[in-house]
Amino acid sequence: MCKIPVIQLKFLRRITIIIKLAHSQIIGTIIAYIFGVFLVPMVINFSKREGLVDIPNERKIHTKPISRIGGVAIWASTMLTFLCLVLMSYYPYGKLMSGILLGSSLMFLLGLIDDVYGLGAKFKLLIQVSIATIVYLLGVQIDSVPFFGGIDLGWFSYPITLLWIVGISNALNFIDGVDGLAGSVVTVNAITLAILAITLSPPNPISALIGFILAGSMLAFLTFNFNPAKIFMGDSGALFSGFLLATISITGVMKVATLAILLPFVVLAVPIIDITYSSIRRICKGQSPFVADAEHIHHKLLHAGFSQKKTVVILTSVAILAGGLACLFASHNAIKYDFFLTLALVGVMLLLNLVRVLTKK
Repeated sequence: MCKIPVIQLKFLRRITIIIKLAHSQIIGTIIAYIFGVFLVPMVINFSKREGLVDIPNERKIHTKPISRIGGVAIWASTMLTFLCLVLMSYYPYGKLMSGILLGSSLMFLLGLIDDVYGLGAKFKLLIQVSIATIVYLLGVQIDSVPFFGGIDLGWFSYPITLLWIVGISNALNFIDGVDGLAGSVVTVNAITLAILAITLSPPNPISALIGFILAGSMLAFLTFNFNPAKIFMGDSGALFSGFLLATISITGVMKVATLAILLPFVVLAVPIIDITYSSIRRICKGQSPFVADAEHIHHKLLHAGFSQKKTVVILTSVAILAGGLACLFASHNAIKYDFFLTLALVGVMLLLNLVRVLTKK
């Protein structure tokens, strides 16, 4: 009987795992969406009953109390999906995966406590740094930069990784000021990062899996978050989503190839530009960069005369174009094909929303 060499067995086993993960990405996205569609209405009813609603004020643009704990549904549908994958034997165990899920859950919990009780900015920042430190120790690290032939960051890896994780987590929170905006940007960013993770060489199907599941959960949430919104994601949803985008961009893209470290900056252009602009503006005014105001990019568009719906379409279109540029920069035919195929699906979603905009007075 012919024996298969050990090297070939390892190769076949790796191919089997990759194929299984590819199936799990499709299954995971569908399961996450189904969970979300059922969970979001439950969260809306619960928050109204318990008074966990966002009250209008001079800084906010909504005019009636709206549920502010949508992050509960986003987090729950994401985690329940992973539970289902475990039961279906699709879950890819590993230190990085466990660290990302643990860190994102802690970030979600921090945001939920802030949504319910309110926390100081400095205290929240301290906890965010602590959470980012945990996942850093579990291997989610930016180790080098591509300049001058590649530079090993050494001890600088820690502060740079923390700055990226904490910065992107808060950046998603900053743009969550218009119905459907943060959810739409997260969906586009998650899909783009997932496609890059699975098609760059070597592929990282685990990071892609997280991205697709997040996209499925967010699409379900968007069903109830488009203007007029019935629910907001709150700090819990924004910090959870931002943390996942930050970590999978490190594990799925930055660690793949030398120049790939630059791609997430392009993919996440909308939240990065907004948090950079907002922080510099506030510092120049002698204010804390964490003090909320009504001068974000989406506020500028609203003041320019655009409606909430058109503002979402504009900024989401920018996110899609940025994702397309990132895929073109990657110079990989498979990435371009997969991205534009997914872009078509996301475009259908946006087109349906645009039709609704134009048909309503």
